[in-house]
Amino acid sequence: MMQALPVDVGLPRFKNQRSRLKRNTLLFRYFAIINLIIGLWYLQWRFNNSINFNLLWLSIPLLLAEIYSYINGSMFILGLWRPIERQIKPLDQLTPAFPAKDLPTVDVFITCYSEPVELVQATLEAALHIDYPTTKLRVYVLDDGNSPAMKAMVEQRCAEDLASPELVAAAEQIQAEQAQLQAQLDRLHQLTPEAQAAEDFLENLPESLESQDTDRPLRFLQVLQKFFTFQNGQHRSINEQLLAEEKRLKQAIARQNYALSNLPRCLYIARPKPQGRPHHAKAGNINYALFAGGTTGDFILTLDADHLPDRNIVKHVLPYFFTYNPNCGKYESNRIAIVQTPQDFYNLPKGDPFGHSAHLFYGPIQQGKDGFNAAFYTGTNAVLRREALVNTGLKYFSKAYEKDASRLDEFDLIGGISSISITEDMNTAMRLHAAGWQSIYHNEVLAKGLAPDDLSSTLKQRLRWAQGTIQVLLQENPWMKPGLTFWQQLQYFQTMYSYFSGFATFIFLLCPIVYFFTGGIPVDSYGLDFALHFTPAFILNRITFLTIAWGVPASELWRSEQYAVALFPLFIQAVWSVLTRRPIKFQVTPKQRQSGIYLNLVMPQLTIFCLTTVGIVWRGGLWLAGQPIDPWVYGLNIAWSVYNLALLWVIIQAAIWQPQRA
Repeated sequence: MMQALPVDVGLPRFKNQRSRLKRNTLLFRYFAIINLIIGLWYLQWRFNNSINFNLLWLSIPLLLAEIYSYINGSMFILGLWRPIERQIKPLDQLTPAFPAKDLPTVDVFITCYSEPVELVQATLEAALHIDYPTTKLRVYVLDDGNSPAMKAMVEQRCAEDLASPELVAAAEQIQAEQAQLQAQLDRLHQLTPEAQAAEDFLENLPESLESQDTDRPLRFLQVLQKFFTFQNGQHRSINEQLLAEEKRLKQAIARQNYALSNLPRCLYIARPKPQGRPHHAKAGNINYALFAGGTTGDFILTLDADHLPDRNIVKHVLPYFFTYNPNCGKYESNRIAIVQTPQDFYNLPKGDPFGHSAHLFYGPIQQGKDGFNAAFYTGTNAVLRREALVNTGLKYFSKAYEKDASRLDEFDLIGGISSISITEDMNTAMRLHAAGWQSIYHNEVLAKGLAPDDLSSTLKQRLRWAQGTIQVLLQENPWMKPGLTFWQQLQYFQTMYSYFSGFATFIFLLCPIVYFFTGGIPVDSYGLDFALHFTPAFILNRITFLTIAWGVPASELWRSEQYAVALFPLFIQAVWSVLTRRPIKFQVTPKQRQSGIYLNLVMPQLTIFCLTTVGIVWRGGLWLAGQPIDPWVYGLNIAWSVYNLALLWVIIQAAIWQPQRA
């Protein structure tokens, strides 16, 4: 289990929480402005001076690809304009202290489908060891696969947990309090006949005696009668007061019985999945637990089946959801609906051949989104406020019901987490933001998971992300969504827009190949004029990117760039499948290595790689054979091709990668 670092290590002391601009932000803004200006200058030169009208079928697509890339890059830069770093004190170190009696209840949802029981059990064990009061934390295994073995494992672990010293002590305390309440109730029952006799005596006092002012004992009885019959300005007999006290004690005993019955904190939920009814995959799994699974926690920590939470995850995240009000001297709930923490992995092989390290996204990108109240929910390692999730989900359900009354049958599956896309997490965050709720990105690793370690599983995961994101664009376009601010709209749209890059990438890869085999060039001038315009734009683009990504390992930045290009067929497939309305099913990412060589999955990339390599040799051979060639144009295309080959090589290498044998 990883050890979480104290939040304020190496930082000046602060009260409870603070935020500040990420380091190098001002320098990044300086380069960003210059980069945008130089990029626009380059594009206007391309449009006015360099289109090859003899090869319009390629020169126009290349220009459009460059325009797309400039727009995508501009939105990316603007999205990083205000990256913020947050520090917050853990729940048990807040000033003033958070009262233990007011601590909220937390439900941990571990979502699974077909994962091995041992894998889920490890996550369950880690969740049960989260540092939080045992009576305030409950862990649910949401088994979408309805596995008997999974159910047996959870039930066995529940029995073991009930025998733990913490829960035994909690049960004994509840039983002791229950015994005290029962003793009070028994004494009350014994007092009832005597109280009735006293009340009869007081009510039947002779009128003549009540008027004798000289008789002090009788005046005392008169006052006593008034005391017992008037409470809170209302006439109440002694019996009525006794009945009210009896009711209060019985309610207190009922609450103790409820607390005792709710001591089991390791529970199994498997939803029914009747044929012919939509199940909504992971979203339906979570929503069923919310509405039909008997869960009641004020907050929900969602974990994928393979993500092991740090024991401090709840204490380090919950303080964001409360704001101290000095006027009333207590902590009050605020409008924070989501606190997302990074995704990290404990099984990454050396060199990260599949590009799973995500310090760029779970770093500058999420911090940039956080600066505009647009931090994304990514489905795991996040805490959500139940109130926000349910209220917002029910509003969208009511709209769906107005359009189609038959959707009432799906109420328990679509009333919380969004179910319109296979990337339910991002769409849920967008809906919460549109409803006026806020999100936080807490940049501290508080859970580590299992990354796919073969290309087949990796491509399934990336395809699901791409398809789901484009689904959301078509169904809930952020530019048309009321409630979102301009900056939130920009953040969501930029993510969606980026998945159309496959078409532009294909054009960039194709241009050198066309030149090598035909001699045709899409740019009318590859001479000094081109160099003077392209080189500054390219260099400034690199400097700007490196400035904002400062602190992310250079090898990881390069790997991110490689996969952004190498996955171009997958991005094209995702766009095409969604636009053509092909059925898209949620596919769980396999958690066990799928052995094999996967060159068949990278045939487009392999074809481009081979054609580029052969093209370099072919054009060079023609030159050696005496055919006149412009050395400048040939050299420039070789440089372009070598760069393309270096980008594509990563996925070819991943297709043949095998783990080292012990």
